[in-house]
Amino acid sequence: MTQHFYILTGASRGMGLAMAQQLLQAGHSLLCISRQTNDTLDSLAQTRGATLLQWSQDLADGVAASARLRAWLQTQTPSAWASVSLINNAGVIPRIGPMSQADASDLGHALRVGLEAPMQLTGAFLAATEHWPLPRKVLNISSGLGRKAMASQAGYCAAKAGMDHFTRCLALEEALKPMGAKVCSLAPGVIDTDMQIQLRGADASAFPDQAGFIQLKAGGQLASPADAGARVLAFLSRANFGAHPVSDIRD
Repeated sequence: MTQHFYILTGASRGMGLAMAQQLLQAGHSLLCISRQTNDTLDSLAQTRGATLLQWSQDLADGVAASARLRAWLQTQTPSAWASVSLINNAGVIPRIGPMSQADASDLGHALRVGLEAPMQLTGAFLAATEHWPLPRKVLNISSGLGRKAMASQAGYCAAKAGMDHFTRCLALEEALKPMGAKVCSLAPGVIDTDMQIQLRGADASAFPDQAGFIQLKAGGQLASPADAGARVLAFLSRANFGAHPVSDIRD
């Protein structure tokens, strides 16, 4: 089989949308899980002869999302595909400011979407496909901020740092299995998305690094979502994917 099956979260905008567009190739199957569906993806799938399923699912409720994914996967026939991959891309930035000013509800939401849901979805994915006789991959979209501390970004940094270490643990577990999944937590570089707009527009008095993000934009150092998505998908396709559980797109 040459057809591949992908599950992608956060596919309605930004790099997630760009990756979804690029994954919609003839013969491929794509399941998108986002708060909102995207009509342009449906049209693109029909044009290219790809199979697309979009779920409108709030990833702040990772319990429901993972239960739905596991139940659905258990009804599928793995012989239809050459490989299956889960891409945990969704994430949100909580209110930008020092922890002393954090809103508890906002912070909890960001951690549920950025860390809890990826862990829960990964658990469901691995459980449902454990006996599938084909290559399985989990790609967690991390960030350089998971590896570099930044004031007024504790919630986002913590979620991404947790994703990195969760992936390290997961790699050890899967390495013990005869056909364990290959896993990687990947920092995709700085990308020109809504997240960057949030960072540039933050209150400078509450965000000491705001000027640095303004300079990234002014200096043309931000990758387009399409270019970043293409590099991430090329990384996923590497023969040695998973050799290093925590990686950077520049590696």
